[in-house]
Amino acid sequence: MHAILESTANNLRVAKRLAPRRGATLSERFGRLDDRLVFIIGSPRSGTTFLAGAIGSLPGFVDLGEVAPVKAAIPELAALAPDEAARRLRRILAVARRAGLVGSVRAIEQTPELAHLARSLPLAYPEARVVHIVRDGRDVVCSLLEKPWLRAERGRVDDAGIPYGSYARFWVERERREEFEHASDARRAAWVWRSYVAAARSGSERLLEIRYEDVVGDPSAVAAVLAPQLAAPIEPLSEALARAHGSSVGRYERDLSAEQLADVEAEAGPLLRELGYI
Repeated sequence: MHAILESTANNLRVAKRLAPRRGATLSERFGRLDDRLVFIIGSPRSGTTFLAGAIGSLPGFVDLGEVAPVKAAIPELAALAPDEAARRLRRILAVARRAGLVGSVRAIEQTPELAHLARSLPLAYPEARVVHIVRDGRDVVCSLLEKPWLRAERGRVDDAGIPYGSYARFWVERERREEFEHASDARRAAWVWRSYVAAARSGSERLLEIRYEDVVGDPSAVAAVLAPQLAAPIEPLSEALARAHGSSVGRYERDLSAEQLADVEAEAGPLLRELGYI
């Protein structure tokens, strides 16, 4: 009963956010569900929200935000075989889209935790596009440290009812769970980045990977690559991407202490080097 009530509450959150949107036609609200979704995955604080909003601003697309029923289900889905996880994800998203009156329009799903279902996404939606946005893990750590998600505090939950805190999530290696819970805040934040990025990159070969730093430095070039993959207009996408904040690039140099930076590199150094950040 609790699971049913929680699922209902999460779908009501979807409806509250999406149903009132203006300008949608009757077909876009009530028509046949469009299976050409766009999944934006990546570590939290890597630009997933910005990128989903940029694409969602284009005609024929709608940004779903982080879909609470999906986010709440991911720990369970991640433990399943990819094909079974795909079937369940498809059912969850169908209900959520109907609740939000999202019909014949291309939906953008931006829940970062879907990085851990990267192998299931193409199975659930063969016509979908999966975009992985990567940001320098040291800058991601700076941003995560500003949020309460990983701090050792109790009583607060996110919009899907998942508690904040320093406890080990489903994506923490079983043999390192205790280590995670006693690590510094900076190391836990680096752990998030490493885990999500590695999971996303282990998925389908159809994954399209872009860098946040490239979006900031040359939005037109990124749009020229991304738009054809989405069957979207290049110029409006370029204009939307040009709104990215460049001031956050390289912020680790001023915001992280030497001790914090050492913790980050101890946890995520190999992946940072593989991606060319250090």
